[in-house]
Amino acid sequence: MTRHDHHNDEVFMRRALELAALGLGNVSPNPLVGSVIVHEGKIIGEGWHKKYGEAHAEVNAVDSVENKNLLKESTVYVNLEPCSHFGKTPPCADMLIANRVKKVVVANLDSNPLVAGKGIKKLRTEGIEVITGILDRQGSELNKRFFTYMEKQRPYIILKWAETADGFIARENYDSKWISNEYSRQVVHKWRSEEDAIMVGAKTVAHDNPQLNVRDWTGRNPVRIVIDRFLKLDDTLNVFDKKQKAILYNLIKHEEHPNLSLVRIDEENFFEDLMKDLYKRNIQSVIIEGGATLLNFFLALGLWDEARVFQSSRSFNKGIPAPVLHARLIESYSIESDTLKIFVPKIDLHNA
Repeated sequence: MTRHDHHNDEVFMRRALELAALGLGNVSPNPLVGSVIVHEGKIIGEGWHKKYGEAHAEVNAVDSVENKNLLKESTVYVNLEPCSHFGKTPPCADMLIANRVKKVVVANLDSNPLVAGKGIKKLRTEGIEVITGILDRQGSELNKRFFTYMEKQRPYIILKWAETADGFIARENYDSKWISNEYSRQVVHKWRSEEDAIMVGAKTVAHDNPQLNVRDWTGRNPVRIVIDRFLKLDDTLNVFDKKQKAILYNLIKHEEHPNLSLVRIDEENFFEDLMKDLYKRNIQSVIIEGGATLLNFFLALGLWDEARVFQSSRSFNKGIPAPVLHARLIESYSIESDTLKIFVPKIDLHNA
């Protein structure tokens, strides 16, 4: 491959990644996938996976091509290896073979055991040239939720909290309203629309009575996850309004109700079994919004992948201390009077 070819491959793959990102919040537990079809250096078709259960990116891209006769002389760019199995839709690899495309360029191999190299092998067996690893790092970052879910068999865990300038997450009476500003709170609602579930502890529910939904953004509501070991929470609280699906993990009983599941877990391996149950439920990502006790549990276990921390200009002077992070800062933004800092673990502490 010449330097020119490699540069062009990166340009078109970057577009495929941009398209893939449009599916965030709508395709889980499927991965984010975008596809671009190029003929003689020009894009003649593109598409992305828009919603779980609907057509995959490659199908949408091929459907967008006006002159299908050009496909046999075209290159298909897709950020994830084309699927080779029947799921909600037929295999994309078979569809590309049927259209006799000339070449396929891929960023990442699919770690789903049902695919895992089989799609690429099928294409090559049929004489289609396949190039892999183009912008693979960016592709891995985009699909960090999917790859974590497939490879670690647990959801991608995001910790989120707001802390005062003097390092408190709440007042002594557990009141945490409002540490961050209204713009930061809107960002949080955007995040909620992008993740499968949102988790809080019993104290947070009891003191704040949060709705845990998406109000200041457009998108789906996440599954509510509440940790209430001894089922002490009042069932009139907002999280039990059954307007969106909720899961209540506890030590006492298992019950199923419309839009509400009570799931009993043993104390001994509580968080390990919690992760296993979320995995079984196809929950690919969870944003944990507090309180301090729950956040510190996940930090102590090394059971997290990303931390998003708002640092406010306000001070409480005394209160509940914010969690202490020993982590690597990867990004920092100003949001009016707040600073948003994004952290990742310094090392991979978890094998769960």
